[in-house]
Amino acid sequence: MTRGLKPPRLSLSPRLLHSLVQRPGPSSAYLDPNMSPDVSTCSTPNDLSPSRRKVLEAALRVDQAGEVAANYIYQGQLAVLRRDPETAALIQDMWAQERKHLAVMNKLQVQHQIRPTALWEVAKVAGFGLGAMTALMGKEAAMACTEAVETAIGEHYDDQLKDLQGSTHPSIVLLRNVIREFRDDELEHLDTAVENNSQRAPAHALLSSVVGIGCNIAIELCKRI
Repeated sequence: MTRGLKPPRLSLSPRLLHSLVQRPGPSSAYLDPNMSPDVSTCSTPNDLSPSRRKVLEAALRVDQAGEVAANYIYQGQLAVLRRDPETAALIQDMWAQERKHLAVMNKLQVQHQIRPTALWEVAKVAGFGLGAMTALMGKEAAMACTEAVETAIGEHYDDQLKDLQGSTHPSIVLLRNVIREFRDDELEHLDTAVENNSQRAPAHALLSSVVGIGCNIAIELCKRI
């Protein structure tokens, strides 16, 4: 790991880890204890141009920050809506996937020797506040928050898949596959939110616009800081 800030620690219980690795996907290479480390999980390309290295650093820096924020969004929502069994169960399921995403992003940052964003503490506070605030507006507003966040993140992951094209190094090939997997998970969360009445939230269009703009600003900041 390069000198600088340490990524936030994340603990996955053995039970949760077992359930997550049972769902096959490229990210299992970082979490499944039965898979042996290899060049794709233990190395970083040493032949990237400065501009391509900058793209890689920005991608992993913002992805890790985004997963920190997502974890705290769901934590904030659950703090408010835990007494609604149906909604709480939905949030718990989505939160479990985000915890997996963050665990993998932490490992990817170490592997590629990239400093985490200096804003990850801000991401925690902002994420929890956004989750709790929208949940206080009602479960439909909480789902609208998820819809807006996952729309922005899905588009961002699509952009990254284009930006990271070209390298044939095994670690970058695996990274692109992990990003594709996580994008699909986020789009599943978006579908779940819509299926659970996100678009019935009060002032849905305004709420979605504000959250989406906030996400895009945060993405640009975390790339740089």
